[in-house]
This record gives sequence, C-alpha cells and structure tokens, in this order.
Amino acid sequence: MTIVERRMVSVVMFCHFIAAFAALGMPPFFALILSQSLHNSNTYLVGWFYVVPTFFTALSSPWWGLFADQVGKKISLLRAQLGLSASFLLAGFSHDTELFFLALALQGMLGGTFAASNAYLATLSSGSTLARSLTLMQGSARAALVVAPAVLGLFAASVSPIELYRYLALLPLAAALLLWLLPEPAKTADDSYRPKNTAAGPPLLPANNVYLLQFAFVFATVATFPYFIPYAQGLESVSVELAGLLFGVPNLLYLATAGVLAGRFGQRVSPNGLAWLFLLMAVTLFGQAQAQSLMGLILWRTLMGLAMTGSFIALHALVAALIHESNAGRTFGWLESGSKWGAVAAGLAAGAIVDGFGPHTPFLLGAGIMTAAAAWLAISNCCRPRTENI
Repeated sequence: MTIVERRMVSVVMFCHFIAAFAALGMPPFFALILSQSLHNSNTYLVGWFYVVPTFFTALSSPWWGLFADQVGKKISLLRAQLGLSASFLLAGFSHDTELFFLALALQGMLGGTFAASNAYLATLSSGSTLARSLTLMQGSARAALVVAPAVLGLFAASVSPIELYRYLALLPLAAALLLWLLPEPAKTADDSYRPKNTAAGPPLLPANNVYLLQFAFVFATVATFPYFIPYAQGLESVSVELAGLLFGVPNLLYLATAGVLAGRFGQRVSPNGLAWLFLLMAVTLFGQAQAQSLMGLILWRTLMGLAMTGSFIALHALVAALIHESNAGRTFGWLESGSKWGAVAAGLAAGAIVDGFGPHTPFLLGAGIMTAAAAWLAISNCCRPRTENI
C-alpha cells in the first residue's frame, strides 16, 4: 500500500469515527430527550428508540451494498455520511415522538457508514492488509462508543439533548466533505479498482457461514449490554460509576491490543482458531454470570476483552478472504445486516428472559450461543481440507 493510500485509509477511519461519535453518543440521552424535549412519560419508548436505527439498518444494508457495487464505493460512502447528517438535523428539530421516530428510522435507512467505509477500503487493499484495516475500523467504532457518551454528557448539562443533534449533524457533513476531497483509487485498464494486495487461496469459509458467525458473535455480546450495569451493582461495593467503567473494559482492551494482535496473528487465523476464541468467549460470559465478587468480575471482563478482540481479528480475516472489489459492497452490506439483526434479536431475547430468570441469564444465553458456534465451527472444520491454524 502506498503512502497516499495509507493516508486515504486514515481519512476514512477518522470520518467513520466522527460519524459514529454522533450516532453512538446520543442513545444514552434518549430518556432525557423523551421527558424534557418531547414531553412524553412513556419510558418504554426509550427501548424502542434504541433499536429503531438498528432495525432499519438491518433492512437497508444489503440494498445499499448492491448500490455500492453498481454505482461506486465512494459515492455510496458519501451517501451514507450525508444521510446521517440529514437524519440528525431532522432529529434536532423534532417536536413530537412521531417525528423523532421518523428521524431515527431515516438514520438507519440512510446511514450505514460502517459497511460503506469497509467497502471503500476494499478498493485500496485486500487479503491480510484489508483484514488489518477492518480491525482498525472496528477500533474506531469502539473508541466512539467509549468517548462519545462522556463528551456529549458535558454538553448536555448546558444544551438541550435534542438540540445536540443539530450540532452533531455537522460532523457527518464535515466527514462527507473530507471524503469528497479524497482522490479516486488507482484503476486498471478494465476500469476496475485494483487493490495492491491480493488475497491468496480460496475463502476459508463460505460467505453465508461467515454471516451466521457474525450474527452469533454480535448476539452473544450485545445480549449482556442492557443489563450489565444493574447486574454489576448487585455485587458488594460496586457503584454505578464503577459499573459503567467495568462495562467499558472489553472495549478499552480492544483499543489497546487490537493493532498489535492483528499484526502478530492476523495472517495465521483459521476457522479452527476462531472456534477456540468463541469457546473462550463462552467461558468468560459464563464466569461473569457466576461472579461473586468485584475482583472476579474484573478478571472475567478482562478475559472477555481479549477473547472479543481475538474473535474480531479472526472474523475480519475470514471476511477479507471473501472480498474482491466487485462484491465488496454486497458482502459488507450483508455482514452489517447480520450484525444488526443479531443486536435486535439479542435485545429482544435478553428482555424476554431477564424478567423471569434474573439479570445473570443474558450472560448464560450468550455463553450458550458461543459454545454452539464453536462446536459448529470445529465440526465443520474437520470436514474441510486442512489449512494452517493458529
């Protein structure tokens, strides 16, 4: 990859970060928006608002992926950033719950910057280089998830939360301008994009299998999100502030270790290696469900962060093996759709079991899903020609 292309990758990642900063930073303030700005006392709408963008992204991502392959990756990425900006602006001027719901739906339908950014990166590289770029892209999303709520919380003290959307609309608009200024990737004589690193060998797994693994992985992790803080507070000496810090530990570990681990192990991953990582994820989720002390929970959250990081790296390698320029949009569109459906299904399933069985059950549910995925990977790998494993 040339110096110019490295700079292009850095710009794409930065633009995704500032878009994700806005999209991921506002959901924690939905309760305030509902009560203070929309004057609605129906607290159950907070949960509905939370899943609306996810649901509509799951519906629209495959279509936008096809659009990217047919019309162009850069155009699709610009479309996604401008779509976010328009939806944020509408949200900022919403005066009732119906209009705010429409704005969130449009955010899901018109956004999809993660998949669009990944498809654009596939025009610059492939194989192990693309896998590393995908790992770093995931890091930009994790960084936004950690930083955005804290930063926006400072502004929410002096500005109405719903008005924050008006200012946040400027972030994807600025990102679109930066992306528009990027040069077009180098082209070959047949007018197709030419990645500089070509993936060697056939895909390690069929595309549909990778989509299902992505769904399972997202389901297992997201199922614990809504209930982790109240669960952690159930342990002795755990305040809400400490519970919030513990919630972010896996994401912080990803940011600290993903680049190093991807460089060291990214080229040697395999389905069998992913099976072991999924099994480790299952163990860490089960351990959290059984934790009796703060130190025990810290240990399991730390191990979960390492297992999550390794799983992402392995999944990215499997994805990169599937990608060539002509199918990058569709592939990342379906991957994004699978991730969002996994998140929606996880939220619904966790909500259904917590009331009847307690706040520890989402961890057990996630552990069961990861164990099943690991077993399926191990069995299916035995039926395939042997490749290099971790």
